[in-house]
Amino acid sequence: MTIEKLVSEIKKKKSFLCIGLDVDLNKIPPHLLETEDPIFEFNKQIIDATHHLAVAYKPNTAFFEAYGIKGWQSLDKTIAYINEKHPEIFTIADAKRGDIGNTSTMYAKAFFEDLNFDSVTVAPYMGSDSVEPFLAFENKFTIMLALTSNSGGLDFQGQTLTNGQPLYKEVLKTSLTWKNAQNLMFVVGATKAEYFKGIREIAPNHFLLVPGVGAQGGSLEDVCEYGINQENIGLLINSSRGILYASNGLDFAEAAQKEALDLQQKMSVILTDKNII
Repeated sequence: MTIEKLVSEIKKKKSFLCIGLDVDLNKIPPHLLETEDPIFEFNKQIIDATHHLAVAYKPNTAFFEAYGIKGWQSLDKTIAYINEKHPEIFTIADAKRGDIGNTSTMYAKAFFEDLNFDSVTVAPYMGSDSVEPFLAFENKFTIMLALTSNSGGLDFQGQTLTNGQPLYKEVLKTSLTWKNAQNLMFVVGATKAEYFKGIREIAPNHFLLVPGVGAQGGSLEDVCEYGINQENIGLLINSSRGILYASNGLDFAEAAQKEALDLQQKMSVILTDKNII
């Protein structure tokens, strides 16, 4: 997928919602456990109920890998279903991979070629030779951790360097010098909304994947105040638990749709108010 197609979809749906598919068998409706593939069946019904409201889906691979080969098969079926039924939707493999040389290339092949995801999340700790192999794939995107929303995120990311800048800003600046940096996106947690202004000064045009809205307490309005880009929107706001587990009953898909619709409507108002649509 190209950025142009993603932006077009955002404007068409008046939404920059990304739904995280973090499937926990201990949380899904009990009646699904009787199906042949509970993980896929849960994902399928969530997708069927929300595809007109979301522009991206983000399966977190840990929630599939935890179930061994069957979980990986469920991931394969899920991404194949999205690509077949809704090829206009941007797909993110939330895998947070990070290694060097040929290993990164093989990770990239696994997600970009075998599973045919549009993007994958990566960790930048090992530097350019751990990220550039992902960036080499045309019309595929590498979403690099920049400033995360977890409680320990600032243990390293917020460390002040000798030049007076926090480490996460140097990571952003350095990554933009790498080969094919136009294929970069960045993860920035919604619970640190006050940092978005500074991040946009460094990376004004790159898309930001923003987790933390909803169950983690992040504010959609605060994020959009400084995070939204007038030219291409530049935001994908992720919600996982708040949508997936809105209900544990037979109506779980309808409840998920209601939560997704609430976010989409708020996004539509923001886009309208900013004269983007």
